[in-house]
Parts: sequence; C-alpha cells; structure tokens
Amino acid sequence: MTQSRAYRYYEFVMAAFVTVLVCSNLIGPAKIAQIEVPALGVLTFGAGVLFFPISYVFGDVLTEVYGYARARKVIWAGFAALAFASFMAAVVVALPPASFWPHQSAYEIAFGSTWRIVGASTIAYFCGEFVNSYVLARMKILTAGKWLWTRTIGSTIFGEAVDSALFYPLAFYGAGIIPDEKLPMIMVAQFLAKVGVEVAFTPVTYKVVGWLKRAENEDYYDRDTNFSPFTLKA
Repeated sequence: MTQSRAYRYYEFVMAAFVTVLVCSNLIGPAKIAQIEVPALGVLTFGAGVLFFPISYVFGDVLTEVYGYARARKVIWAGFAALAFASFMAAVVVALPPASFWPHQSAYEIAFGSTWRIVGASTIAYFCGEFVNSYVLARMKILTAGKWLWTRTIGSTIFGEAVDSALFYPLAFYGAGIIPDEKLPMIMVAQFLAKVGVEVAFTPVTYKVVGWLKRAENEDYYDRDTNFSPFTLKA
C-alpha cells in the first residue's frame, strides 16, 4: 500500500474554501444590495452572489492541482461546516433574549434563515460543487492539461447551473417570498453573475494554480479515480 503524499498548502486551501463558503452563506444572503451600473442601470442582487462563486474558484484550484479525490474531502468538509454553522445560527436565534437586549429582531433578520432556505442552500452546494469538480477533472483528461481557462469556466457553468436550478425552486417556489413567475429570471441573473465572477477571477486562478503546482510539485490527473461523491477513499 502506497503512503499518501503530504502537501504543504492543501490544508490552507481547504481552510480558505470552507471559510468563504460559510461566510457567503451566513453573511451574504441577509442583505439585498442595489448599485447603479453605467449602461446597465440599477442592479439588485443578494450580497452573497459576490463571494459564493469564490468557493468555486477554490474548488477549481483543488481539483486542478490535487485531483478530484482530495477535492471531494474538502467538499465534504464544507458541507459539514455549513450544516453545523446553520444549526448553531438556528440555536442562537432561538435562545430567549435578555430583557435589556433590544436587537433580537435584527438578529433574526440577519441569521434567522428558514430551514427550507438552509436545506435548499446545502443541497444546491453539495450537488453543484461535485458537478464542478467532476467536470473539471474530466475536462483535464480530455484537454491533456491544456487550456486551463476552458476547464475553470466550463466546470463553473455546469456547477453553477446545477446550484441555481436547485436552490431557487427548493427555497422559494410556492413560499410567497418571491413570485413564482419571477424565479426563472432571478435564477438566470444569479447564474450569469456567478459565472461572471469566475471569468473575472480567471487571471488570479491561473497564478494560484501555477504557483501551487510548482510549490507542491503536483499536477494530478484523475485517470483512475473513483468519482462517487459518497466515499472519502482516493
């Protein structure tokens, strides 16, 4: 049996991925932002859309450098962290506030997402991230490791499409929060925004991937990988 390689930066990339994921899901969704963009007019969006795609950037880096199996462990770590953070937020919101503390309603708005939204977010993340990692790993074989931008953007298109297609109907369809007829428009807008962030970060992704490959002396190809998401074995 061969011993698993030790990497210098794998754990740091994992920590960064989980941090961005938890922050984008707990902090971002509570605020609806609105900015005016020249030639486009006023854009309204959930603040989390600016940061959630960064988790896909980290997912791309992990799969490209370390391979699908190691990225799979990180996706599971993110799933566990997101589930625990959501549970803790629900517990803290439910605790009776002190009589002299007047901020319970504001706290509920910021951290009191319903279990339907939390469940939809968790399911969409789980499926979207695995699709993203799988597509990138397969494309790396097909392109023989060339044209990194096609893999990072292509995998994000598939991953974010799955994420958006699952999250919005599961979280809001029939809930009365967002009119059902508006959901397709919002899904498309959020999908395009997230893919746009990935495209904008492509130069950064190139630099990070190149640096990590040199530092770790690794450029993994998933030729014999078990792609099942339900195992932690390599």
